[in-house]
Amino acid sequence: MTQQTDPALAAAATLEVLARIADALERLAPPAVPTPDFEAADAFVWHNEPPRFEPVPRVNRVEMDLLQGIDRVRDQLVENTSRFARGLPANNALLWGARGMGKSSLVKAAHARINRDRAAQASRLKLVEIHREDIEALPALMGLVRGSAHRFIVFCDDLSFDSDDTSYKSLKAVLEGGIEGRPDNVIFYATSNRRHLLPRDMMENERSTAINPGEAVEEKVSLSDRFGLWLGFHKCSQDEYLSMVDGYVAHHGLGVPEEQWRPQALEWATTRGARSGRTAFQFVQDLAGRLGLPLKAD
Repeated sequence: MTQQTDPALAAAATLEVLARIADALERLAPPAVPTPDFEAADAFVWHNEPPRFEPVPRVNRVEMDLLQGIDRVRDQLVENTSRFARGLPANNALLWGARGMGKSSLVKAAHARINRDRAAQASRLKLVEIHREDIEALPALMGLVRGSAHRFIVFCDDLSFDSDDTSYKSLKAVLEGGIEGRPDNVIFYATSNRRHLLPRDMMENERSTAINPGEAVEEKVSLSDRFGLWLGFHKCSQDEYLSMVDGYVAHHGLGVPEEQWRPQALEWATTRGARSGRTAFQFVQDLAGRLGLPLKAD
């Protein structure tokens, strides 16, 4: 004899199974990205896991006046940023060149300068830092800021790519090549020690092994072409280095006469084999520590 199944019990069992499946799928699904609160700060760091904008209450930056020996590139970046903040056409910028010469410091200082000059404006310019290893998440980041009333500088420090790295394609698509393209309220600034963002040996190897060497490197080299503004930073002279030290000494109120710190600063640079803004600041930190004096909080 065939046993009849109660329709109500069967329906309840089916609903229970479906509920368990739904719960399992919900646990497997990535967490929803919380709605960003861009009023929380003027600067944020993008974290990819889980996706979120982390507010930065106090940006680690250097005053614009302390950035010596880079007057031309400083003026170009500030002007480009100012135009962008006013809703005018502006270019993505690649700041490339010598280490320690103030590339990332200039980006942060320009952001602060523009917001200071536009203090009376209702909407402030936002700075969002994305780490190099998260560059593939750039399209997702852009999607979250697209349509916001704010304008954003998306900033990647020390950007470069290795020979087996394909994440540069995400950057190319976002800057110009994608269907949606870069949002009107976003500009992308990057710093790098490499002008073309890729190691020279990688480009030369591509040329030597390809049937058409020109086409082999075209895709990779064209990445830097997506930046309309190229700003070069070069090693500074001894006079520029000493001017940087002098600026830091005065800014932090150390009260040390030049004839006392000058030979020490020169020896400091010699032992490190480099003269740069970073070297100058490191010397002033050491000098202040030996004097038992604190550095001024910016």
